[in-house]
Amino acid sequence: MHKLLLGVVLTALLSTGVHAAVEPKAVVNTYADVAQAEFEDALSSARKLQQSVADLLAKPSAVALKSARNAWLDARVPYQQTEAFRFGNSIVDDWEGNVNAWPLDEGMIDYVDASYGTDSDANAYYVVNVIANKNPSIGGKAVDASDINEKLLRDVLHEADGNEANVATGYHAIEFLLWGQDLNGTGPAPTGRSGTPQERHAGDRPHTDFDVANCTGGNCERRGQYLKVVTDLLVADLEEMVANWQAGGEARLAVQSDPKAGLVAMLTGLGSLSYGELAGERIKLGLMLHDPEEEHDCFSDNTHNSHFYNQLGMMNVYQGQYKRVDGSLVQGASLSDLVKARDAKLDAEMHEKLNATFKAMQAMKQRAETVETYDQMIAQGNEQGNAVVQAVIDGLVAQTRSIERVIAALELGDIQLEGSDSLDKPDAVFQ
Repeated sequence: MHKLLLGVVLTALLSTGVHAAVEPKAVVNTYADVAQAEFEDALSSARKLQQSVADLLAKPSAVALKSARNAWLDARVPYQQTEAFRFGNSIVDDWEGNVNAWPLDEGMIDYVDASYGTDSDANAYYVVNVIANKNPSIGGKAVDASDINEKLLRDVLHEADGNEANVATGYHAIEFLLWGQDLNGTGPAPTGRSGTPQERHAGDRPHTDFDVANCTGGNCERRGQYLKVVTDLLVADLEEMVANWQAGGEARLAVQSDPKAGLVAMLTGLGSLSYGELAGERIKLGLMLHDPEEEHDCFSDNTHNSHFYNQLGMMNVYQGQYKRVDGSLVQGASLSDLVKARDAKLDAEMHEKLNATFKAMQAMKQRAETVETYDQMIAQGNEQGNAVVQAVIDGLVAQTRSIERVIAALELGDIQLEGSDSLDKPDAVFQ
């Protein structure tokens, strides 16, 4: 066809709203591209954290500790968006426990306040304190922990005795080492601390905990060794996942080789993160119990951002786009395009529900940054704070119902989404 005539035809098609059909293959290709970009950004930000940790250990100071904390906070932004790839992709779900397991019994890693207690019926390693203890007993056997190395953390301590509270690796182990315990509960921030609500209310580990020459807390050299090893492990784990989503990688091939299975993975991830994991286990449970121990980023009081970027990650998947940390945009054929071609009203509904939840998340984020921290919001008797958090839960549940309608409209069969006793059987939580 002559170029001029072709241009006229295309213009006519666009002006009448007629577009080439969006193929599932193109949609899952975009899905894999977004995953690769998000995990690459998570990796690059973790490498910056790694450098900040090296600077802190080389020359401990309050400034260096704050820089490392800020690098950790920055690293959470892209990582939390990747959680939309969990649940539907077994390769991600099987790996996730290495990098984002929570909550953790911090007494296994380092010293804790007396209020923490000295034992737990649920965890024999509740106060092992491997940083102070070079010969702990694990699984009934004495362990040589004189050298804090990758094998000790990964193969011996992490989920020791099959207990998920024994978290020795990942973001939250690093978070605890950088901030220390948050002993403020749901109450007011201690007097004399300046900064944002988050800075005033979070854990307050001194930089001298890493200063061998002026050591506080004891075992400063071993604490620094643990922090270095656990940060190096995080980088290595993210390198592994980036490779899985690159061309020829196992995760990318799994979704591209069978586009329908790829769509199932997408919707399973969206529905399960939205409902069972985020609305239920990460938010509703803590609100019901009014328990700050149930907040996701508890040592740093960064939970509001953790939830916010989970929601943004789900929107990225549905809309087929991701704004990278350098400002560039990855985008392509989207799940939204596919749904719109099948049922335009349903696509509009999905966007409406996603945006409503996003606005609720923004309100929670703004309150955390200007009024009170997330753990204060969930405090018993805090009606305004509770209402802000409940609005997020309501939005997540509503958007999950729309996700279920999308699954039906695309004829993807019976997809099992993650449930939550906190939402489905709230009375059972208190039994």
